[in-house]
Amino acid sequence: MDLIKKLSVAASALALTATVASAQTNLRIQTHYAPETVSGKLAQQYVDDIIEMSNGEIQVEMFYSSSVVKSVETFDAAATGILDCDMTGGGYQTGKNPAFQFVADIMGGYETPYQQLSWLYFGGGREAAAPLYNKYGMELIGWWVYGQESFASSKPIAKVEDFKDWKFRSPPGMETKIFEKLGASPIVMDFTEIFTALETGIIDGADASGLANNVGLGLYDIVKYANFPGFHSMPSDHLACNKAVFDAMPAHHQKIMKVAMEALALRTALTFEKANAEAAAQLREQGVTLSQWAPEELAKFRAAAQATWPEFATTPEAKALVQAHMDYLGQLGLVVGQ
Repeated sequence: MDLIKKLSVAASALALTATVASAQTNLRIQTHYAPETVSGKLAQQYVDDIIEMSNGEIQVEMFYSSSVVKSVETFDAAATGILDCDMTGGGYQTGKNPAFQFVADIMGGYETPYQQLSWLYFGGGREAAAPLYNKYGMELIGWWVYGQESFASSKPIAKVEDFKDWKFRSPPGMETKIFEKLGASPIVMDFTEIFTALETGIIDGADASGLANNVGLGLYDIVKYANFPGFHSMPSDHLACNKAVFDAMPAHHQKIMKVAMEALALRTALTFEKANAEAAAQLREQGVTLSQWAPEELAKFRAAAQATWPEFATTPEAKALVQAHMDYLGQLGLVVGQ
């Protein structure tokens, strides 16, 4: 009997080993970032991390610079199975539901990436965002926030008055409304079209990314004005995966992907603090003019931004997210008028 028990235990162990060994997840992920940018390299680090932590059980085919579908189409491509995961940002999906604005970039809200990340993980953000992603067949894995963005411009942008008649590339969504109120002329175009549009003079400037990423894109080879530190936009790039694909993954693969996103978030915030400071010094040496906005000018922007939030809270999901943000921003003392 002892021999039978031992053989039974051994057989069970072999079966478990075989099951674990056969666990395999193959993912196709697209990002809008070019591989040579700081964010592109960080995305590759995330891929390397999940492959190594899973001992090769997770394998990733990574697509950069929106090489499979346009940036705005990445989310739907993942939801429908053309891809498995979207590593762009919720801002591209505001036409689908305005609630995506408030998981993408609540402009005029948080001042640092750490505040914004703390809302997601400790301020009710993940709980408020999950139903939105699930509604469209996707699962939010996590965020990576690189901090405040800086503009690239062919003319000075040192105060609100400089936005008057300023034609600039804008992502879709709430940003266009805020800047129209401030006198600018936002033009929505794909991330990949910015360089050519600046070069040909179709636009005067661009809201593309953080200062270091803008350098990587070569924007300041064309135009010679920027603002630093940034203030207007701090997008939360996301990793969102097809929910059916994610639900079918072994639990330890799911955990690896989520924990690795937390590591990517911290690495991104820390990396860009250093990279943006280095980029600023480099650009000054190259003759690029960097403007730091005065507090009274920043207050004008924040007031215009926060006045615009309710205009986009037109769905139940958006209202829930705005309320979650307002509650947390109130705790941080970052709501205008409080």
